[in-house]
Amino acid sequence: MRPHPVAPGRRPTTGDHPPLAILLADDEPVVLEEVGDALRELGHHVTTACDGAQVLAYFDSRHFDLVISDVRLPSVDGLEILRRLRADARRTDVVLISGYATISDAVEALKGEAVDYIAKPFEMQKLLHLVDGVAQRQRLLSQAAQARAEVASASTENTLVGHSAAIVRLRERLTAFAASEAPVLILGESGSGKELAARLSHQLSPRKAGPFVAINCAAFTDSLIESELFGHVRGAFTGAIRDRQGRLADANGGTLFLDEVGELSPVAQAKLLRVLEDGTFTPVGSNATLSTDIRLVCATHQDLRRAISEGRFREDLFFRIKVLDVQVPSLAQRSGDLPVLAEHFLRRYTPAGRQVPRISPGAWAALAHHRFPGNVRELEHALEYALVLSRGEDIGVEHLPDDIRGEAQSQVSPSPAGPLGLSIAVEFFEREYILRALALAGGRRAKAAQLLGISRKHLWHKMRKHAISETDLPS
Repeated sequence: MRPHPVAPGRRPTTGDHPPLAILLADDEPVVLEEVGDALRELGHHVTTACDGAQVLAYFDSRHFDLVISDVRLPSVDGLEILRRLRADARRTDVVLISGYATISDAVEALKGEAVDYIAKPFEMQKLLHLVDGVAQRQRLLSQAAQARAEVASASTENTLVGHSAAIVRLRERLTAFAASEAPVLILGESGSGKELAARLSHQLSPRKAGPFVAINCAAFTDSLIESELFGHVRGAFTGAIRDRQGRLADANGGTLFLDEVGELSPVAQAKLLRVLEDGTFTPVGSNATLSTDIRLVCATHQDLRRAISEGRFREDLFFRIKVLDVQVPSLAQRSGDLPVLAEHFLRRYTPAGRQVPRISPGAWAALAHHRFPGNVRELEHALEYALVLSRGEDIGVEHLPDDIRGEAQSQVSPSPAGPLGLSIAVEFFEREYILRALALAGGRRAKAAQLLGISRKHLWHKMRKHAISETDLPS
């Protein structure tokens, strides 16, 4: 079944997106030719295959950014290719195509995290736009990875931002731990900055020239976490088409950071205990014993003692990873750091060469009143969101996420969660005083201006300054 031709002059272009390495698999030569030519015209590097066995053979020696595959292929079908790619934890996007589209196949494709599932005959234009979206997403992921690498290589003084007593104590404790090779357990709420604390511990240690390898144990199933940590050999399980080195080997000579260590399976816990006892491990499916030289740093928001009593975590492993322990404070415990954290994130997300936007007093009041159950991570995301909505202009209450803005508007006299600078406190009071005057005046601005002893024009400027909108006025 041939794809419908694309209309002349309507093909998307790669634009600023880098070309993709694409593997196109179909048992119809006409599809390989027409789709392959269309993708090459956009600058992508296209390799073709006519059966599933050939696809898997290519993956033994090459990396592809995107696989576009027919579901019904000889030897190995498209769904099995998708399953094997995901079992091997490959970062390759997959688009499945079928001339015999069924609901069950579509469900399997979505469960396997395929980018899309489209039926033949398809519009070439739709496929090309889909590929362009993949290229854009992969470019953004690459930029994010580069940004994370730059943050990781930044000076140690910038990893844990703040000067509150709680954060100063944390830095002092990590500095004292730095010279030791003993395992460290970092405790704290989700989003409080446990990975930053782990990175700082690595940067301060004699191992700072070695790798820092982080893995979130909650992000993998029980069957995959062992392969991720210890590696596997070819044929160890369905989809293990080649040997794979695990994170323990990757971290040799440096630091291995296990986030959410309480999520480890019982088998993985036993294997990790062996690593801590004698520095050896065995890859999945192998009889060979390998050695590694790591410093282990773990983190969790769980109560591991409770997990022990419930039989979910080994007591002997708990005492091995908790030789040194430290608590990362929640944002509520370091509310005095809110202004410096906000400035830090605004500078991070403002494009180079552009002026960093200011936060209006009304927005400051809303941020100060919010409890931030998601901690520093929630603050970061809220400011990134606000920067997008404000389009680089100063940030007002209307640019904040709904839950933060809603809390501010539902409170007649909110009190800040912690001490702010005097100028911010004065602005906070002025905004609330104007709102009280408007409430007493029933929303009539002339009457409110008279109560405040200022002109209507002056009141209008003040309302604009404090981002007081019609929705803030009494009905």
